Amino acid sequence: MTPEFVLTLSCPDRPGIVAAVATYLAQSGGNIVESQQFDDRRTGQFFMRVHFETPGGGRSVEEWRGGFDSVASEFAMEWAIWDARAPYRTLLMVSKFGHCLNDLLYRWQAGALNMEIPAIVSNHPDMEPLARQYGIPYHHIPVTPESKPEAEAALLKLVEDNDIHLVVLARYMQVLSDELATRMSGRIMNIHHSFLPSFKGAKPYHQAFARGVKLVGATAHYVTADLDEGPIIEQDVIRVDHRMVAEEIVRAGEEVEARVLTRALRWHCDNRVFLAGDRTVVFS
Repeated sequence: MTPEFVLTLSCPDRPGIVAAVATYLAQSGGNIVESQQFDDRRTGQFFMRVHFETPGGGRSVEEWRGGFDSVASEFAMEWAIWDARAPYRTLLMVSKFGHCLNDLLYRWQAGALNMEIPAIVSNHPDMEPLARQYGIPYHHIPVTPESKPEAEAALLKLVEDNDIHLVVLARYMQVLSDELATRMSGRIMNIHHSFLPSFKGAKPYHQAFARGVKLVGATAHYVTADLDEGPIIEQDVIRVDHRMVAEEIVRAGEEVEARVLTRALRWHCDNRVFLAGDRTVVFS
């Protein structure tokens, strides 16, 4: 199988970046399969993702990283090179709503998501039979206001012990502390409903039904200390109407939540998402 790699980079925009990257890859035996770039004129920052292969085999990912360092230094790049087939080690978190978890596990088992799942964490025992069905260790970590520091310490230990790259809140109904969100900035993904107008608190879909909304939607984003206001990765909506009862709107909302989270996670695991301050650049 031909080795394949992904190079991601961001740096201040200036002439010659694309030429320097392409020249380095060509001279080192790399063949570009896909290349995408974006110049953010608001900030003067340049973003690039290059998927390349080495038809003759040869270099390991460590050797590619070592060789690219001189190019990166010249342009003051923040960069990474990954084995394109290396799965993201992903920890899933859930409470009592299993629609997103079920969808992710099905797609993961089908090979549609480039990730490994060493563990599932929940503050309730409800989803343990689903985890057992897929052969994934399930960790029940109850959370109360008094036990929250201990619960987050247990979560961090699982992250460290399992070499976790990404934590996904697949409808995990607990607010993470500012300290945890800051410590794992860019490494925690969340999904939540997103309506116009916005409905906060309990039973948002029932609130939407009471107001007669015509669209329900969902937003996938990275977690920050500002609740539900982190950099947005993906969004989508689905139409509803006056004929639908509240339970049908709930099901419609769950459908769009699962769809949006799956897309966002797939892009993250394919190294297609760049953090750009309070925004993201997504090479979908």
